[in-house]
This record gives sequence, C-alpha cells and structure tokens, in this order.
Amino acid sequence: MFDTRPGAWADNMFWAGNLEEAGQVLHGYQSAWLPASLLERDRREALAEMLFAASRHWSISLHTNKGLAGVPAEVVEQARDTAINPAALEAFALLISAAEGPPAYPGIPGHEPGAVKADRDVEAIGRAMSEVRRLVPNPGSYVAESDFFEERWQDAFWGTNYPRLLAAKERYDPDGLFINRHGVGSERWSADGFTRLSGR
Repeated sequence: MFDTRPGAWADNMFWAGNLEEAGQVLHGYQSAWLPASLLERDRREALAEMLFAASRHWSISLHTNKGLAGVPAEVVEQARDTAINPAALEAFALLISAAEGPPAYPGIPGHEPGAVKADRDVEAIGRAMSEVRRLVPNPGSYVAESDFFEERWQDAFWGTNYPRLLAAKERYDPDGLFINRHGVGSERWSADGFTRLSGR
C-alpha cells in the first residue's frame, strides 16, 4: 500500500498486512524457541497438549519461518558463528504470545492508555507462557520479539553465546558507545542507558 497522506513521498509504502500494527501499543510480548525434538513421534502429544493448554490462557502463534531445524547442515554451521541464541539452530518454530492495544495518548480523551487491560493481558500471556515452559523449561527467546522485562535476558536472548559476545563488546566497544536495553554489556549501565554503573 502507498501512503496517501497529503505531502507523503510518492515512494512511501508499507505492507498491507502491517496496517493494524501502525501505532499499536504493545501490552506484552513473549517468545520461545521450540526444539524440533518436540515433533518426534513420542513427543507430539505433549506438544499438542502444551499448545492447547497455553491457548486456554491467551492466544499463541507458531512462526515456522524463524527456526533453523531442517535446513542444510552447512547453514546451521554458518549460523553457529552469529549472535542468535543457539536454541534457534534446533528450533522448528518460534512460539509468540503477545497483546496490544490501539494507539494511546495520555491526556487525549478517547485515547488514554488502557493500563488495566494491559495488566490483565500481561498476566494472561504469563500464564500461557508458563504452560510452554512446563514442556520447554529454558526455551530461549528471539530478542527482536521478546519480553521487554525479561529478567534472565542474557540467557534467554543470547544463550551460550553470551560470554563470547561480551568479550567482543569489551574489545570493540569498551566505552559503551552502542548500548541498548538488554543488549550485550547493558548490565553495566543504568536501565535508561545513560549512566555507567560503578565497578562495571
């Protein structure tokens, strides 16, 4: 679709499928890499039961375009040398459970943030993901589609790659010029990223 707003550039376009995402406020977002071993004959029933149980709490979706299970071995070997959590190398899908609301603007009647609904959504997502973690206790997560408040982010986002990535960060960016929330080395900075924590 092309941007039909007055003054918009002629080549300003976007995917029609993303139209509903424009301006949305994410209430909660969690993801989990699901290992291909869950597709083995003796584990399929447990997988189906987990998916059903999780869906009783909140909606879930399986994104089969993201894991690397089933790709040629040389592709997996190349991917091992990237930053992505190694759980993705064996995953057949990325399970996502998320909730959003319409654009919110504090102080504008009819567009106030829906904090009560957001809190309920976050709790429901948490219950759904608890069902996932019963079957896959430490699934790993895709950093670009993950929980903003993830407490074990080093392991969830980077897995066993984290020590290697932290060493590279210390070597090439010792002053912390490039910092983002839950990025490699960000534990050495305040939550807003402006203040280096003492002794780190």
